[in-house]
Amino acid sequence: MLLRTSLLIAIGALALIFIARWKRAAGGTERPTPVQAAIGFVTNFFDTHGIGSFATTTAAYKVMKLMPDEQIVGTMLIGHSLPVAVQAFIFIVAVQVDPVVLVSLIAVSILGSWLGSGVASRLPRRPIQIFMGTGLFAAAFFMLLGQLGLFPSGGTDLTLSYGKLVVALVVNFILGITLMLGIGSYAPSLILISMLGMDPRAAFPIMMSSGAMMAMVGSFEFMKAGRFNKNAALGLALGGIPAVLIAGLVVQSLPLNILRWMVLVVVVYAATTMLRSAFAERRQ
Repeated sequence: MLLRTSLLIAIGALALIFIARWKRAAGGTERPTPVQAAIGFVTNFFDTHGIGSFATTTAAYKVMKLMPDEQIVGTMLIGHSLPVAVQAFIFIVAVQVDPVVLVSLIAVSILGSWLGSGVASRLPRRPIQIFMGTGLFAAAFFMLLGQLGLFPSGGTDLTLSYGKLVVALVVNFILGITLMLGIGSYAPSLILISMLGMDPRAAFPIMMSSGAMMAMVGSFEFMKAGRFNKNAALGLALGGIPAVLIAGLVVQSLPLNILRWMVLVVVVYAATTMLRSAFAERRQ
């Protein structure tokens, strides 16, 4: 109980630091458009149900051509941080999981994000396009596995043995790095937790808490480099927070099967256009 309470306090404290840094980095009044706020609402609503927000947000930005490709990662990290922090609060309270496992996995993911953000926030556009295009195809692959019922079913454990914990720590460290390249971590985390024999529901506080804290920590480098769209990031936050509250506290379940197929098609299209842009840059 003490570790869980400490974790909630840590997320809240980090969120306050994050807001102060964001306000300083923005340097003025941002006015997100209704479309930018709507993207935040929709992506975070379904993110709370485990679909993930990075692939869907990237697809929306790419399809609608709302910003340069090199700004997408920073915009998502900054804009989704606070909505995911709200998710973390909801699932830490609602879902039981070994607090030692939870805190350990969060700690290594934060370390990975901190190391990865220093490099990712300064990458040229073409490598970013390649990483994000590849990541979108990976997300589409995981979505397809889920739709076909090929995800591991998982077990009933709420903790991990020492050997399994070491494996999970290594993978979470890598996921912290790849998140800084715009590659979402929810699907790999869910597969990992299930393969290790844990109850898949235990993945949610792990995913949300890790996602929130590593996104906030990783965002600082993108703020410093100015690699984000100020209006769009605020739109994600303003639209996303109420969406999370509605999805997490009011709408407990949805018929998501058809929606997931639609998202899969859009993500594949966005991945294709992202990689096509990277190849076009190479020719130029």
